[in-house]
Amino acid sequence: MPSVREQVLAALLARLEAVPDAAAKREVPLPETVPSGGLIILRDGDPGDPEVILSPVTYLWEHQTEIEVILQRGQDDDSAALETLLMAVGNALAGDRSLGGLAEWLEWGAPKTSGLAIDGAAALRGATVPITIHYASDDPLG
Repeated sequence: MPSVREQVLAALLARLEAVPDAAAKREVPLPETVPSGGLIILRDGDPGDPEVILSPVTYLWEHQTEIEVILQRGQDDDSAALETLLMAVGNALAGDRSLGGLAEWLEWGAPKTSGLAIDGAAALRGATVPITIHYASDDPLG
């Protein structure tokens, strides 16, 4: 059976896969081309040091992850297209902040936008969104 951490990350990816027209992946390198609806990459991040409650032993995590939201630069207004995709990501995340009961709470911060350049590839426009997942487990490896 997968660890609680793995279940939480898989549930977060499933939320991101619900974004219409965009492709959602986990821990993939930046591509040379991006699907027309955009690409969302989940980075596993760092669970950090948990708070520990005794009797029964419970580890409370504030797992820091991030997502990269990426569009291929085109002739259209890239900023508006990126904003639309970011709003769709926000709606997908807000649809279930407990990730099916696996997490206590899911929160995210403001996006940090940037242009991305990859040698030999078309220019990309993207944003990084920090996400914090609050969840508990009974094992530091679980």
